[in-house]
Amino acid sequence: MQTSIKWLKDYVDFEQSPEQIADMLTMAGVPVENVVTLGEGIEKVVTGKIMDITKHPNADKLVVCQLNVGGEENIQIVTGAQNVRVGQTVPVCLVGAKLPSGITIKKGKLRGELSLGMLCSASELNLDQSMLTAEQKEGIYILPEGTPLGQDIKETLGLNDSILEFELTANRADCFCVLGLAREVGVLTGNAVTRPILNLSENDEKVADLAKVTIEEPSLCPRFTARVIKNVKVGASPEWMKQRLQDAGIRSINNVVDITNFVMLEMGQPMHAYDYDLVSGHHLHVRRALEGEVLTTLDDVKRTLTSEMLVIADDVKAVGLAGVMGGLATEVTDATTTVFLEAAAFNSASVRRTGRKLGLRSEASGRFERGVDVAAISAAIDRAAALMAELCGGTVVQGIVDEYPGFALPTQITVEAEAIRNHIGAPIPTQTMVDILTRLEFAVTEENDKLSVVVPSWRGDCTVMADLAEEVARVYGFDNIPVKMPESAMASGGQSYQQTIVDRVTAILAGCGMNEAMSFAFSHPQAFDKLNIEADSTLRSAIPIMNPITEEFPILRTTLLGNMLDMVSRNISRKNEDLKLFEIGSVFLPKALPLTELPTEKTELCGVLYGRRYPTLWNQTKDVVDFYDAKGIVERILAGLGINAYTIEAGSHPSFHPGKTAVVTACGKVIGHIGEVHPKVLEAYSIPKAAYIFYLSIEVLAELSSLIPKYQSLPKYPAVTRDLAFVVSTDVTSEAMKEVILANGGQYLQRAEVFDVYMGAQVGEGMKSVAYSLFFQSAEKTLTDAELEEPYQKILTALSEKCGAEIRK
Repeated sequence: MQTSIKWLKDYVDFEQSPEQIADMLTMAGVPVENVVTLGEGIEKVVTGKIMDITKHPNADKLVVCQLNVGGEENIQIVTGAQNVRVGQTVPVCLVGAKLPSGITIKKGKLRGELSLGMLCSASELNLDQSMLTAEQKEGIYILPEGTPLGQDIKETLGLNDSILEFELTANRADCFCVLGLAREVGVLTGNAVTRPILNLSENDEKVADLAKVTIEEPSLCPRFTARVIKNVKVGASPEWMKQRLQDAGIRSINNVVDITNFVMLEMGQPMHAYDYDLVSGHHLHVRRALEGEVLTTLDDVKRTLTSEMLVIADDVKAVGLAGVMGGLATEVTDATTTVFLEAAAFNSASVRRTGRKLGLRSEASGRFERGVDVAAISAAIDRAAALMAELCGGTVVQGIVDEYPGFALPTQITVEAEAIRNHIGAPIPTQTMVDILTRLEFAVTEENDKLSVVVPSWRGDCTVMADLAEEVARVYGFDNIPVKMPESAMASGGQSYQQTIVDRVTAILAGCGMNEAMSFAFSHPQAFDKLNIEADSTLRSAIPIMNPITEEFPILRTTLLGNMLDMVSRNISRKNEDLKLFEIGSVFLPKALPLTELPTEKTELCGVLYGRRYPTLWNQTKDVVDFYDAKGIVERILAGLGINAYTIEAGSHPSFHPGKTAVVTACGKVIGHIGEVHPKVLEAYSIPKAAYIFYLSIEVLAELSSLIPKYQSLPKYPAVTRDLAFVVSTDVTSEAMKEVILANGGQYLQRAEVFDVYMGAQVGEGMKSVAYSLFFQSAEKTLTDAELEEPYQKILTALSEKCGAEIRK
């Protein structure tokens, strides 16, 4: 949004300089990005009329011009321009003139002929090339007939002005028009705003007899108004209107289109003019586009529409994209005599989606996206109709077609003045608040320090107390609010014990060569089938999301497994086939569906190993990972958290391979599972080879952990080692045998470790050989064989009775 200081002064008078106004607006929350001074660097350039042109006696491509610049005598200027003619009025640089390029014009001779200045082109005056026609860009700039002679060119071309370029926030839709900015200037300077006087004359015909409007999608179009203006003469706009449009960065087209643009810039209401005779049935419909419907827009581009888009159509075809751009078939041309004028309001989201999908933005769509003042639409269309009667010679048909299904009452806010003072943090008197809000055209009544405020229709951004407090603060002046430290109960920062456990586990896994991954906390119901989850499992009771970011994530996840295997599959598809990944994240388990209270949020750890065990180097083997790699990492985690009394034994998990799954427990609590991924699950995720996963509960790890280590002195006396090999049934686990050994090993047995397992013909079918190393040690003496004989025999007897174990011979 940009506008000129002169245009602002049409509605509000002020004495401040453009820079001062820019600072005041910026500090009041209407940021001015830049102040452009037009005509900067131009001096002693005036208007002059060419009275005579003669050929240069010494040069074929030069001519000698005699010009009247408002003085008693003509001046002579030599030029090489090819577009100059007698009677034209042109910009003339007098001797001593300066141009924006830094050039100073001097008296001189060209091929022997005296030249007392220079004729100027548009580029030499630094005029905006985008606002010029092709003829105006070439050669000397030709001024309109009737331009006063000897006038400063800056006054003639409107260059004695400054442009304010705004960087407005989306919530201040009311400032995307000159009247809205004038309101702000009036409040800040204390001056009254003068609105344009509406002088509208209508003929005796009834608009209802000539035009009709039907809104078929009231949710997307809360109001649609239309007028008919007859006997219109399409032509050029007056210079003042061209100048106003140019100041706002819009090029003049013709008087009818310029009026619609002018009112949009003045009042913030986009509108569109149709050629009445080209609208079939003289009936406009606001409807959704037909799927695949084609519309040629005003930029002469054929656009294929979808049923999600809103269009303006006549009885036969679409004639415009609602809120974005009109159609070429019904545009106003020089042959137009009757105008069908539209002013409406459209759903912001619908306009935004249509523009984005078609890659099309316009001044109108930008305003509709931010929201227009629905209540002021009738005033805006009346303003445009009055201008068409004045500038186009038109006759306005009596009445407005006004379809208004989305009528809404003004917003009313009741608030304690003390609440506003507390919110701002300044002792602003109640009467000052009332004065500020009244100047901003809020309707305020005050009783017992309580304010009842009716918000003006153009301030759709004001809905709660905080919005009113902002209005008071910005006009009161942020510089006037005392600076003080915020008051609050101070507490030292820190993290929870569980967060400390997460940090420790992350460090341990990074030390094991694993990479941390992060995924969305969302999933899809199909993941449960892919993971082989039972139909009655509580994991399938996932919380649906009301507004999912994509159709692929309609629920909150209840397990990390699906996301982790998705990452494995994605990496494999990109030829990254050696993976060591882990994620620590939240899962969400509802107590009941639909939700009546917040779900249980648990933090869990999921790690996956896939591919080679070591990097591909000349000095490394090509071994692939297996179950024991995952088991070893879990043991590293447990050891790093000070969890020693744990067991890892055969278990089951629906997503893991039967017979290749272990459950990790400690103190009667299940910490998690380790296992090879089930073949069906691998197939569902398109993973071609075996993958190994460990899945642990962070909450249980935190409960069982002991991060403060216990120290003991180094033993003075040597340990004694005994190796035993037993033959037992394959159904007996080594963990069960270890428990028997430790229970019967006596006070000196420190630990028992498996160092060999054998199954084969030498031990018989259904049997296996398990060999243990037993470590005995005393802190007080060196142990003898005689002292170990008794526990040795107890171990043999107990293993034989409880496990059916026999000494292997």
